[in-house]
This record gives sequence, structure tokens and C-alpha cells, in this order.
Amino acid sequence: MAHFNLENEVSNALRYDAPLSKGPVPRWQRKKMELSMSNLSINTSSNDATLNMSLNKSLKAPTSPKKVLDDWSKRLTPGRGKTNKSPLPDQGDRFIPHRGAMQFDLGHYMLTKGKSEDEALSPNSAHYKKTMSENLLGDISNFRILAYQNKAPQAPSGHANGLKILYSSSKNPGSTKKATRHIPQNPEKILDAPDIMDDYYLNLIDWSSTNILAVALHGTLYLWNGSTGEISQLLDLPTMDEYISSVSWLPEGNILAVGTSTAEVQLWDVGAEKRIRTMKSHSSRIPSMSWNSYILSSGCRTGVIHHHDVRVAEHHVGTLSNHTQEICGLRWSLDGRHLASGGNDNLVNVWSSSAGIGQNDGRPLHTFNEHQAAVKALAWCPWQPNILASGGGTADRHIRFWNCNLGTSINAIDAKSQVCSILWSKEYKELISGHGFANNELIIWKYPSMAKVCELTGHKSRVLNLAMSPDGMTVVSAGADETLQLWNCFACDPQKKKVVSTGTTKRSDIMKHTIR
Repeated sequence: MAHFNLENEVSNALRYDAPLSKGPVPRWQRKKMELSMSNLSINTSSNDATLNMSLNKSLKAPTSPKKVLDDWSKRLTPGRGKTNKSPLPDQGDRFIPHRGAMQFDLGHYMLTKGKSEDEALSPNSAHYKKTMSENLLGDISNFRILAYQNKAPQAPSGHANGLKILYSSSKNPGSTKKATRHIPQNPEKILDAPDIMDDYYLNLIDWSSTNILAVALHGTLYLWNGSTGEISQLLDLPTMDEYISSVSWLPEGNILAVGTSTAEVQLWDVGAEKRIRTMKSHSSRIPSMSWNSYILSSGCRTGVIHHHDVRVAEHHVGTLSNHTQEICGLRWSLDGRHLASGGNDNLVNVWSSSAGIGQNDGRPLHTFNEHQAAVKALAWCPWQPNILASGGGTADRHIRFWNCNLGTSINAIDAKSQVCSILWSKEYKELISGHGFANNELIIWKYPSMAKVCELTGHKSRVLNLAMSPDGMTVVSAGADETLQLWNCFACDPQKKKVVSTGTTKRSDIMKHTIR
């Protein structure tokens, strides 16, 4: 009978228009039957009824392959099949990246082996390993463990992202204030200053609180009225060998102190155009002076500082002698508590107001020796009276800041040029510096970041001195190119509506004259 069964099976197999009644059991069904048989072999103590039920279930009509695959996918995918409300891949905002470009092996090495091995190696071995790695694998420092080849798809229409509201800015773009102001790159006016001495150590210009600019041109002193633009000559030294080495205005009033190469300090009443006093106590020229109320301090070429009480006949009331060379910078603080001195010995000394007067000790409170060249530029911060700025000469080229209460250095910036003068702005938290070799420019700095706000390049030679107008808006620079240049670099903010009047004449009418 077996040969009849074979013939029937062959006949059925050759009939293409009818379904196969018999055939090999599919692989998925065989696996299921084997799983059921293994369960049956374990549960040997089960009764016959249970065994029959298991066999009937295993021999049940086969389930479609699609349903079995769905069942397996539900088991392998966490959370799938629990709810029928999960969005399909093309219906939600979930983005599954392309994983073909992921550097899994390299990422595993960088996260586990790379760091620990590099720490254990010596510097030479680590450098050798890094070189070999770059030659074999390239620069792996820029490799990404996860890399996306395709951009994330656009969110479906109507999709609202709640985080966008949380992290977005609420400021109105139209109300944003400009970060910087306009600073003219050219001087407002250029005045002639012939015969001005090209000497780094001298202080030849100063601007009074009454808007009078004093300019020393060798042995002659001129006054320029900033309100009217008038020019007048105040004094002329008797011989050609003599010259004016420094000028300094009393902070309030018309009294001008004039230091000369013959070691004299002359006091002039500018309103009356009359010399009211001559004080002699030094043995050499006087390149720097500074006022503290009725006390006039003068620095000498010998390195000695004298205090003069201009109210009394015996004017010499104190001596400070910690410098060994010429005093080229001298500034009293705005509160009158400290005197800063800079010399050709590269030192910056800070003195108390009572130092060297009477029986008080004449030693400085602090001595700073970080500069590598002569220190002429000195300026006290107007809103922090204990902060002093100093600038060094050609071999130093640094602007340094000091806390004079603690005697410590705050900051130092390389200006790339000889620092001749420093002034603080009254309107902004900025300062301006005048420079000599090699750039011959003025630089406006932001404080305390010391970022450059502007560079003013009008002089053809080094900038010897700077002075500021009483309203704090204009800075005048005296150059070795025999010019005075006025810069409108600290104009008041129009939104603050600060109006400081220095006269009734228009600025265009003021700048019609020159010094000579």
C-alpha cells in the first residue's frame, strides 16, 4: 500500500491549480512543537488529560506567519502591544537616527581604555602613542561616537512644543540697546604747538576746572581758553637755556604752578596774569607736580619729592626720598589720602598723606617694582579711590592696576607701546592711554576687562601728554610732532540728558585759533 501513497502524493504535487494538502512542516511550526514537547518532558507528573490538552494545542491548526512575527516583535520591543495609541514612526515627533555611521568600537575604546591607559603612560610614551594613532587612524579627537547622516524630520502640522516657550527669550528685539557708542576716529581740531619739547619725562600740558588749557612750549607758557578760543601768553623765561619742565593747575581756582629747569616752582595768578610766589628747595629740574588742597608736591630729577605749604612763608614742610632717579610721574588720589609717584628707577611708590611731614615716617606704604622701565603714567580711579593705574616705558609697555589698600596687583595688560599718560573717564567705566614708540596712538580701554574700545591714530610721533576737559568729554593730546589734537571721545550719553555747560560760544567757534 505504500506505493499507492507515494503515487498519490506525486499526483497531488503536480496539480498546480489546487492547494497542497500535505507537505513539510514550516520551521516556525516545528520550533513551536519542539518547545511544547520539551515542556511536556519536564512536567512528567502531569496527568493524561493535561498531556492530551498540550498535544491538541500543539497540533492545532497553524497560526499565520504574520501573527507569529507580530507576537515575537511584541516580546522583543518593550512597551509595544500594551496600548494601541502609540504613534507610528511617521505620525509623531520621535526621531530614530541612522545608526550605520556610529563609531561603537572607537567610542568604547575612548570611554574605557583610552583615558586610563594615557594616564599610566609617561609623557614621551603618550606622545609616541598619540603620533602613531594619528598616523594609523587619523585625528580621533574630532570623531563622534554618535553621528547623524540625516536631519530630523519636520514636526507634523499643529504640533506644539512646550519647551520652546520655556527657553525662548521674552525681550522685545526692537528695544535692544546698542552695545557701543560712536567715537570719532579723527581729532575734532588740531592746534599747532611749535617748539614743544620731545622729552618723555616732562609734563607740559594741564587743563583747569575753569576751562583754561596751559601749554608749555620750551621757555614760553601759553593759555588757551576753551570757552572763547582766545590765546594768551602768560610767561616767557629770560634765557634760551631755561625751559618749563612741568605745569599743574590748582583743582579749584586760577592758580597755576610752573616747574622750571632751574629748580624753581613758580605760582601764577592767571586771572591777574601775575606771578605771586617763587619757591626754591630743589637742586635740579622739576618734571612733575601735583596738588592736594593747599599742599603742592613736586618731584625732582634727583629722585626727591618735596611738599610745599603755599600758605606759609616756610613752604617746604616735608620730604619723601625713596626713589633713586628722576620723578617723572606724581599724582594725589581724589580723596587726598595717598600720593603715587613713579620714577626712572622703574618703581611705583604709594605714600600716605602725612608721610614725611613733621615727625612722621617718610617711608612709602607700598612699593611696586613689577615695571621694567620708567613709570610716568599714573592715574587714580574716580569711582574706586584705592585703585591706581600705572604705565611703563619702552622696555615695559604694560599698564598695571594696583589695590593700594592691600598693596597687591590686580591686573596687567601689554599695550604693545611705550605708555606716556593715562586718564580715567568721568562718564564711562573706561580709561584712555597715550602711547609712544612704536605705535604713537591713543587707546580707549574698557575697565575692568581691558578690552580695546577704540584706537585713535592721529599723531605722526609719540604722544607725550594727555589732559581732559573739565566736562570730561574732550581729551587733548600733545605729540612730539608739535601738534595738539582734541578728541571728542567721551561724549555724554544723550539718553541720560546730562548737559554740562562750559560757555556760551559754539564748539565750532572755539576751535578757530592755534597756540601760536
